[in-house]
Amino acid sequence: MAYLLVPLDDAIVFPSVTANLKIDVGDEEHVFLLTRRDGEFERVGVVAEVIEHGHTPAGEPVATVVGLRRGLAGIAQSDGNDPDALRIDVQEIHDGHPDDEHTRELARQYRATVEEILELRGADGRIAAFLRSVEEPGALADTAGLSPDLTVDQKVRLLDTVNVTARLELAVELQSERLAELQVRSRIRDDVESGAQKQQREYFLRAQMDSIRKELGDDEASLIEEYETKIAEAGMPDPVREQAEKELRRLERQGEQSGESSMIRSYLDWLIAVPWSERSDGKLDPAYTREVLDGDHAGLDDVKKRITEFVAVRKLRAERGVEKDSRADGAILTLVGPPGTGKISIGESIAKALDREFVRISLGGLHDEAEIRGHRRTYIGSMPGRIVRALRDAKTMNPVILLDEVDKVGADWRGDPSAALLEVLDPAQNHSFRDHYLDVEVDLSEVVFLATANQLDTIPAPLLDRMEIIAFDGYTTQEKLAIARGYLLPRQIKRHGLEADEVEVDDAILLSLISEYTREAGVRQLERELGKLLRSAATRIASEDDVERPLVLDEPVLRKALGKQKIFQESVERTAIPGVSTGLAVTGTGGDVLFIEATAMEGDKGLILTGQLGDVMKESARIALSYVRSHSEKLGIDPEAFKSEIHLHVPAGAIPKDGPSAGTAMTTALVSLLTGRPVKHTVGMTGEVTLQGRVLPIGGLKQKVLAAHAAGLTDVFLPYRNKADLDEVPEEVREEMTFHPVMSVEEVIDLALEPAGSTADVASMS
Repeated sequence: MAYLLVPLDDAIVFPSVTANLKIDVGDEEHVFLLTRRDGEFERVGVVAEVIEHGHTPAGEPVATVVGLRRGLAGIAQSDGNDPDALRIDVQEIHDGHPDDEHTRELARQYRATVEEILELRGADGRIAAFLRSVEEPGALADTAGLSPDLTVDQKVRLLDTVNVTARLELAVELQSERLAELQVRSRIRDDVESGAQKQQREYFLRAQMDSIRKELGDDEASLIEEYETKIAEAGMPDPVREQAEKELRRLERQGEQSGESSMIRSYLDWLIAVPWSERSDGKLDPAYTREVLDGDHAGLDDVKKRITEFVAVRKLRAERGVEKDSRADGAILTLVGPPGTGKISIGESIAKALDREFVRISLGGLHDEAEIRGHRRTYIGSMPGRIVRALRDAKTMNPVILLDEVDKVGADWRGDPSAALLEVLDPAQNHSFRDHYLDVEVDLSEVVFLATANQLDTIPAPLLDRMEIIAFDGYTTQEKLAIARGYLLPRQIKRHGLEADEVEVDDAILLSLISEYTREAGVRQLERELGKLLRSAATRIASEDDVERPLVLDEPVLRKALGKQKIFQESVERTAIPGVSTGLAVTGTGGDVLFIEATAMEGDKGLILTGQLGDVMKESARIALSYVRSHSEKLGIDPEAFKSEIHLHVPAGAIPKDGPSAGTAMTTALVSLLTGRPVKHTVGMTGEVTLQGRVLPIGGLKQKVLAAHAAGLTDVFLPYRNKADLDEVPEEVREEMTFHPVMSVEEVIDLALEPAGSTADVASMS
């Protein structure tokens, strides 16, 4: 039999059920109701009789239908009269009438289960009477589909079960699950009510005990009085004091032994622990600040200058009574540079120069926003965030707080800590910072916030906008020597239980240690190597009685303690053959040199790139090849050379690399390969190259120059527009090196390559 198909989206109508549906049935007397989920129809539906149809006051078609029997859906096709309607072939299914003992027992069990459910829900007896009136097992099982507790999936299973006995078994199973859930909920409710009664009883008993204690003069009010005294002495702002007194009254009503009293006491303890009225006197003296910084750190002149300026401005504003300006007073100094360059120690020196308390907050790997803003008091074990805890540790409201590793803050389902830092570091907002635990305003405007980071790329732009960047670009060899002599060596001597007059290390040994065992922007590895050297000395002094004092730590001692040389000046041997150039780069650990290698071989025409190159660096390689091909005649390159397969590699292959500044070095390496002219071993280069051969400016010039100087390079090619950045390079480095500002890559090729035929023994191209 074919009927008009009526789709029901995530809805089901069972046989014998009357339903009002927003459907247009036309003049149809019977329709086929079929459930549709996720765009797919179910297998079994219901043939229904149309009792009434019409329209709503809004003009929408409606129909009242009653389910007659199940039907198995067949093939559907378009209705000739209505192209939007479908008619479907239906195999009607008639319920049987099993009368065996098993079916009768299932019917009794089903009625008993539903009646118990109705009793737990407090329903009247009409539904139970209706169930007793349904005699047919199939219709009885279908009544389970009327339960609001069943999911659509469960109702579909019930409708799909054609066998009456199996359907009744399923209905019993589903209703038994509902009954079990209701019984558990009922027990929980009873337990809660019993607990509330017990708590109320305990409250009255405690009140009676309090009265008895007062009559005996053994009053627990001393705890309340103690808190009252502490609150009065804490110097809280009025809104905070009012909140504290409110919580104290709650504690008094609850009694000391109640479950909530411990939470209230913890909250009051935190309110009292915040140093609301405590301030460090502080010191604003630019000359003293510079003296402290020079005494604690060698080099870093730019950094020291900016910090001294920061203190000088604050001093003038304070002395001249300039109106408070949150924007001017609240500069967030962010110290950015490679590891081991002294960012944290500079922060400690700033606090020392300002005569304020210093607190460091490590943010590396932080993913939970509540670590900054605190946890709500409703959670067990909740506490204030790290900012409030830092104020407690500092015992003043105007400390120096260092937010360490701000570039390594992450975000997940627990929130974004960097978003919480926006309010903390914004001078226009942090005067009313609200911690979730304390839930009162905390004035952070007097705090001097500092931040440290290894790189800026991972800091969110809104957060970076609130910071003033102070770059730590690394140390020169002479600065490292001064740091080793003045700071690291005395510290390591003390750490290893030695006396200053027991060991002797001359500058030549320190220079060997710097240049042959370390390659870093900072001095952290240098200090480790110094520690190894002094441990060998301490072992000899502790083991041998006849050791000469002072023990001279010469080169044989150095080699024995630290092993063979680890760092080599490779530029001479690496660039001895054509196709190798020396580029300059900035990594997470500071500046570095990159040897870019190119070779050609027989094979498919094309370019092979290796060395863990990022997308930007790959583009630079393709631009370099395109430039060389388009200018091959001018460069003296045989066009036949481009029919070979060219391989460009940037060691070390295990380290990811990216950025456009290697364009000049890649172009030079390709020209060197294809012309047979080696690159001068004293040359390093940096700069982005365009298809027209223009050299565009780059960043991190100071770090790159320092890396070139440490690698023994004497000539550096840089973009012309970066010429002004050379002022940031230390004077002693500038004096030892020659710089070539260039506008085009042609200038680099002309000056950086050895003359044609200058080397007789070069590797030939395949």
